[in-house]
Amino acid sequence: MLRESKNKNDWAQANRNDELIVGKNSVIELLRAGNSVSSVIVSKGYRSKRIKSIIFKASEMEIPVKIVDSKKLDLLCKTDKHQGVIALASAKNYSSLDDILGFAKSKKEPEFIVVCDCIEDPHNLGAIIRSAECVGAHGVIIPTRRSASLNSTVRKSSAGALEHIMIARVLNIVTAVDNLKRRGIFVYGADVKGEVLWSNQNLFGPIALVVGSEGRGIGKLLKAHCDVLISIPIYGKTQSLNASVATGILLYEIARARFIRG
Repeated sequence: MLRESKNKNDWAQANRNDELIVGKNSVIELLRAGNSVSSVIVSKGYRSKRIKSIIFKASEMEIPVKIVDSKKLDLLCKTDKHQGVIALASAKNYSSLDDILGFAKSKKEPEFIVVCDCIEDPHNLGAIIRSAECVGAHGVIIPTRRSASLNSTVRKSSAGALEHIMIARVLNIVTAVDNLKRRGIFVYGADVKGEVLWSNQNLFGPIALVVGSEGRGIGKLLKAHCDVLISIPIYGKTQSLNASVATGILLYEIARARFIRG
């Protein structure tokens, strides 16, 4: 299964049909999740323990492992930040809102969902997905427009978490939030000017946390559909936190309340 590839057409065809998954953590989590992988590509000279474990796991799963010159890998990735390994995989399939709710029900847990409004920076979206998966959220909802797609940057920023959490993509984020509310899920909106401090809220039970972009925050209409707008106090001179950092703080506060009560 381990071979050196010199066929240029091989890469061109793979690049058209598959998504590039870049970096050691992302590739390891992709393989662990058992997602559809057509091949793993390793640069010559990269032989760390993690690279060796990737090669072993891929071979065990009967996935072809191809060895290429490092410059060819740079060209394929359009960057030298690949850490010596990439995988070619089918794009991640989006889940539905019902899939996420069904997953929470199957675990007999109160729903815990993250709603991302206009998170267009793929690094921020990836970091939010990473935090959501770490705290045990059942899924993340993103809109079809004005949102980063689940590209290789999001995958890498999520450090592999994308492979272990459901992502629902919806046409209308306000309609999705109203759907959650009809199902008994309390919707908190994270807003720098929120009228209530997060520390003054009972963050337990079925919860959806709505977060917005750093520049615009949550859209005006979506704010009006949240049950409560909560804020994180700022004690320094900086006016706001990075979107993914603020989300991480709130997610862990929700998780803490759930674990204490649970």
